Amino acid sequence: MDFIRSKFGARSTARDVVQGHDLTGRSVIVTGGATGLGLETARALAEAGADVLLAVRKPELAASALASIETTAPGKASWGMLDLADLKSVRDFVERWGDRPLNILVNNAGVMACPQSYTEDGFEMQIGTNHFGHYLLSILLAPQLRRGADKSGVHSRVVSVSSGGHRRANIDLEDPNFERTPYDRWQAYGRSKTANVLFAVAFDERFKAHGIRANALAPGRILTPLQRHMTREELIARGAFDERGVLAPDMKSPEQGAATSVWAAMGDELSDQGGLYLYDGAQAPRASASNPNGVESYALDPASAAELWEFSRRAVQAA
Repeated sequence: MDFIRSKFGARSTARDVVQGHDLTGRSVIVTGGATGLGLETARALAEAGADVLLAVRKPELAASALASIETTAPGKASWGMLDLADLKSVRDFVERWGDRPLNILVNNAGVMACPQSYTEDGFEMQIGTNHFGHYLLSILLAPQLRRGADKSGVHSRVVSVSSGGHRRANIDLEDPNFERTPYDRWQAYGRSKTANVLFAVAFDERFKAHGIRANALAPGRILTPLQRHMTREELIARGAFDERGVLAPDMKSPEQGAATSVWAAMGDELSDQGGLYLYDGAQAPRASASNPNGVESYALDPASAAELWEFSRRAVQAA
């Protein structure tokens, strides 16, 4: 099998990826765009000329992010209130966006390894935020993404930021909210990240004929606010850094971590490609002993993707 590759790799930055590209006239939404990977994704796309909206839930973080982006991309970024753990907030966000064409939707926001808790609509917090919130956002914005494709003459793109953590667990539609089984925060994270990949597979299948392509990706290991629920001792035990605070060799900066997100959003190699799992600027192989950063087969299974899609459709309608 020939895998899709770019000239970028593990140490490329988001700015490296957009170099030479002009996204003037393109509209972009980045969820969780005020910090970490989301901020660097938004910054690079804005510097390439796109009009970028940061979809975030904390105004103070949005203000700081906009001030940062303004120094290199004046007038190219704005922000909107979005709480993915509240489906009413998702619907309100889309209503405020209105009928404006949309070219790129980066589903970046997420929560990792949090204590057991639930969203406003009763979903377990990790799958509720990471998957169900983004699922509803994406399907509600599909008409605007189609308009973006029609207006620009190129495919609109949906980018689903997953993680190597998907290898921890497949989805469980029998008990997605841990109502009958003991809660395990890492298993819950793994399920939600597998859902992010399956979502991209299912979305792409349903919307590619309408000019929209969707791909999932893993950004690699980066220290961002995503680790807020982990102690220093846990981070050391998991090999993020040593006792002296020296980062492990495979750790990336946020700018490097955002590179594959930006490539998924506008890379020429992916102009008519979808339903893929990307890593380090390339289509990832299947996970194996020799490819530990690959993708598990269950995360790309079309039947499982279709099942999750229908389950999610019913779940958000009932919420």
